Amino acid sequence: MYDEHYGLTGRPFQLTPDPKFWFETDTHRKAMAYLGYGLAQGEGFIVITGDIGAGKTTLVGHLMDTIDHQRLNAIKLVSTAIEAEDLLRIVATELKVDPAGLTKGELLPAIERGLHAVARTGKRTLLIVDEAQALPVSALEELRMLSNFQAGGHALLQIVLLGQPEFRDRLHGSERLEQLRQRVIAIHHLDPMEEDEVSDYLAHRLSVVGWTGNPDFADDAFAAFYAGSAGVPRRLNMLAGRVMLHAAIEDLTVIDAAVVKTVQRDLEGDLPMLATDTGKGAAASDGKLPPAAVATPVPRTDPMIEDRIAALEARVELQDKALRRVLTLLVDWVENDTDKPEYAPIRGVAAWHDAA
Repeated sequence: MYDEHYGLTGRPFQLTPDPKFWFETDTHRKAMAYLGYGLAQGEGFIVITGDIGAGKTTLVGHLMDTIDHQRLNAIKLVSTAIEAEDLLRIVATELKVDPAGLTKGELLPAIERGLHAVARTGKRTLLIVDEAQALPVSALEELRMLSNFQAGGHALLQIVLLGQPEFRDRLHGSERLEQLRQRVIAIHHLDPMEEDEVSDYLAHRLSVVGWTGNPDFADDAFAAFYAGSAGVPRRLNMLAGRVMLHAAIEDLTVIDAAVVKTVQRDLEGDLPMLATDTGKGAAASDGKLPPAAVATPVPRTDPMIEDRIAALEARVELQDKALRRVLTLLVDWVENDTDKPEYAPIRGVAAWHDAA
């Protein structure tokens, strides 16, 4: 695979989110600022939205790596249309409260006791709910009820809601969510990265796995990467991974726009739903909830397709490792020594690595 061909220690463009590849684009920097502000308040809801592949899960992974776990008991849930009572049972379990046999009316006091138990250890509880757009209104209302629990005038629970843009629309427009909306103290929408951030993003992820400049990238490649991904991190990772594989197969030492466009055409032929829209959709706004806005919808990749691709990628990696072991045994049996191919000198964007 391309990582071995180019002497990398891992795959820099895997689809599975990994906090070690955290890269702070302008929009992610703002998101962390709003998260920091919200956490400092110690109460209410923090809402982060973004299109599929915008980096919400990676953002949470980075947050989990940076918060003070001596002061915060962080719980992360990924919602899949969980009904209200099931959501309460999951929260209770995460708080080390056995929900077995408890009625819905008994669950709330039990959860409150669990929150008080955490507070007695000197911590407060942070509940992070991913895919919040899948939650029914009844479940969101139960979360609002949980946010009411206090001790000594301080909230026992703070909640971060992560969701796709439609969750923001629901929050704006649903009368039933008015009380929850009033408790939102920070909100941010993750935009795609800007075109001038693409080169640094690619160089950063490559450097994490030991890239020394081979393959190099021509200046015109980055505009092609941006055009082919619309600046959405997951789409960019998918395209860059396929470009790296193509480059390894062709034994390329320089990747230019022509290479990227060739791979993009092949990728769109295999997965037509990945054809990009150059529009960026609705503009983001921060701070207070803005009035509902009408924006032209941007086509998004089917999340089931993306999850399937990520699962296939993980399976291919396992098969690749097994194949490497077999090949190693065969090579050892056939010959005593092998020579590694020589690589062309680095140039161009390789200077970014040297400067870093």
